[in-house]
Amino acid sequence: KVVESTKIYDRTGKILLYDVHQSVKRTLVPFDAIPQSLKSATVSVEDASFYSHYGIDPKSIARAVVANLVGGGFKQGGSTITQQVVKKTLLTDEKLLTRKIKEVILSFRLEASFSKEEILTLYLNEVPYGGNIYGVGEASKIFFGKDPKDLSIAESAYLAALPNAPTYFSPYGNHRDKLEDRKNFVLKRMFDLGFINKEEYSAAQTTKTEFLPKEPKGMKAPHFVIWIKEYLVEKYGERAVEENGYKVITTLDYELQKKAEEKVDSFGPIMEKNFEAKNMGLVAINPKNGQLLAMIGSRNYFDIKNDGNFNVSLAPNRQPGSTFKPFVYATAFIKGYTPETVLFDLRTNFSTNCDAKGVPFSPEVKPEDCYMPENYDGKYRGPVSLRNALAQSLNVPAVKTLYLAGIQDSLNTSRRMGITSLTTPTQYGLTLVLGGGEVSLLEMTGAYGVFANDGVHNKTKAILRVEDKNGNLVEEFKEENEEVIPSEVAQKITNI
Repeated sequence: KVVESTKIYDRTGKILLYDVHQSVKRTLVPFDAIPQSLKSATVSVEDASFYSHYGIDPKSIARAVVANLVGGGFKQGGSTITQQVVKKTLLTDEKLLTRKIKEVILSFRLEASFSKEEILTLYLNEVPYGGNIYGVGEASKIFFGKDPKDLSIAESAYLAALPNAPTYFSPYGNHRDKLEDRKNFVLKRMFDLGFINKEEYSAAQTTKTEFLPKEPKGMKAPHFVIWIKEYLVEKYGERAVEENGYKVITTLDYELQKKAEEKVDSFGPIMEKNFEAKNMGLVAINPKNGQLLAMIGSRNYFDIKNDGNFNVSLAPNRQPGSTFKPFVYATAFIKGYTPETVLFDLRTNFSTNCDAKGVPFSPEVKPEDCYMPENYDGKYRGPVSLRNALAQSLNVPAVKTLYLAGIQDSLNTSRRMGITSLTTPTQYGLTLVLGGGEVSLLEMTGAYGVFANDGVHNKTKAILRVEDKNGNLVEEFKEENEEVIPSEVAQKITNI
């Protein structure tokens, strides 16, 4: 089979951002140089009956069918290690019954011709660990800087965890927490099957393992590229992305991306000095069509100490602060309030359990439960219009505006505009307008685009087209737009 690499380009189709298969790395390792911990971890999670079956495991196939029907949790696949070796080395990835029959026949033949040691060695030297890393020899060196024979039990568990979904579980991606869960699942399987004792199990669970920084070669706009690859793998499958030679034209404007990187480089040290913020994210979207033009997920993707691999622009748990205020004011305008409506910017208690001065009505109520927000400068301005209140980002009138607009209706407005993470109104209460909820920078940027686009929301898109190796169109950009707030409301907010 001829393997062709997927290539990811900027919007011009001329600047190569990433070649998925660029300079494939593989170092062959003999069986006796592979530690028992890695052999045991691999067998535990991939094929528990490896040493007793003859190529296929009917029970595993049945379990996989049931698991796929029921769903949920980490589940073992129906393919044995022997079948996976056959698939990786002898067969194409076509999903046909004839291919499955060939796979079974060849698995029996492989078992008849090779020992279990030889089959497991073949597997561990062929298995993909993400990107251009194939085989345990290269994975050990790139991830941990050591030979396979020196791997700890915990490191072996990590390596055994990765092949299930190398892109999703990548230590350099945005799912490190899921990789931890998968590693612990591998350790639990090893313990349950008697490969490690209780002391080894406990020690491996608590051992802090450091991954080496990702090599800074052959990748432009790394956070964006990793995000695109995760999308492709989820849609087309890991093996298809690795081997089918897709040409992916993204929406990224590389000239704009370079300018964004320059800004983060120049402002990053200032932000760290003044606000102790060690990281930064930046997103640029064209509000007229929803196309993502630039994405930076950290100050330096290759700076492991400051979580450089983590893409903060996608993280759904960032408090928006006062940037949430326009959604609340927009909701108020939809309900008939106007920029000229006057509210009183005065010291105000918003808790029904306290009096106007913030004194609790009963001993059961703590003074800190009396909600009395202050403005950023600690001053109060008396009567102010909604226009001035929003323009100056005053907190007290903003909370009053939220009370008038309604928490649920304000959340509904933000959801229509593209913010999906705010789902529990009782959790935020009136603090919502001061950024009490949690959102992602990507969604917040897309939602702000509605104000810039006269009330029309364009769903954020990052791919212009995907072609197969023969130039046939597989996927193409289509605008998905909808008027989600009245145009005059968007124009009022923009004007303010």
